[in-house]
Amino acid sequence: MEELGKVHQLLVHLGDYTLTFNLGVIGHTWIVIAILLLFGILSSRRKSMVPGPLQVMGELFIENLFGLVEDTLDKEMAKKFGPLICALFMFLVLSNWLGIIPHLEEPTKDLNTPLSLGLMGFFIAHYSGIKTRGIKAYLKGYIEPFVFMLPLNIIGELANVVSISFRLFGNIMGGSIIILVVSYLTYSVLLPPFLNAFFGLFVGTIQAFVFTMLTTVYISLQVK
Repeated sequence: MEELGKVHQLLVHLGDYTLTFNLGVIGHTWIVIAILLLFGILSSRRKSMVPGPLQVMGELFIENLFGLVEDTLDKEMAKKFGPLICALFMFLVLSNWLGIIPHLEEPTKDLNTPLSLGLMGFFIAHYSGIKTRGIKAYLKGYIEPFVFMLPLNIIGELANVVSISFRLFGNIMGGSIIILVVSYLTYSVLLPPFLNAFFGLFVGTIQAFVFTMLTTVYISLQVK
């Protein structure tokens, strides 16, 4: 139980300000990035008409996810945003799975990770909306159907970021707390491994998919 709330931090003092870096989250994030880079290199290194197992896995994954992006956007927009959506899902699902490995933790268990990804999707969606529809049409959308709806529309857009970020963070952190508490009560016998697999594989995959699809929907609402 003493592991709960333990954070390894690096403090950098810049004048009157102090920057705090969570070394655990940074290290685990780079582990996820390294695994994804390794998978990309190995799956595309020897492409052939008779694909190997890694190439088959990569092609099936990309094909199915691109199909979902095309359904939400369109074929032209899918070419532009498809790589982003695929990379986002792969990063999230692997981050959520990382906690299954002993002594490793999910980067998404820290609020900074899902919140930063939510903000990234927010800015990409609104930048794309301005670029696609024009600044006048974009701003007009905030005063529809009535001018006094402007504050509510702005709050609604900001709430989207909070919603998807805290949903992902809450599910991953909640699962980790449940596993830790049950492990402490049962002395890590029998039940915790099944809980770890359930929250890591099943819940982790579902939450990564939900976060990715909501980001895609938010982009589609701005560009259409």
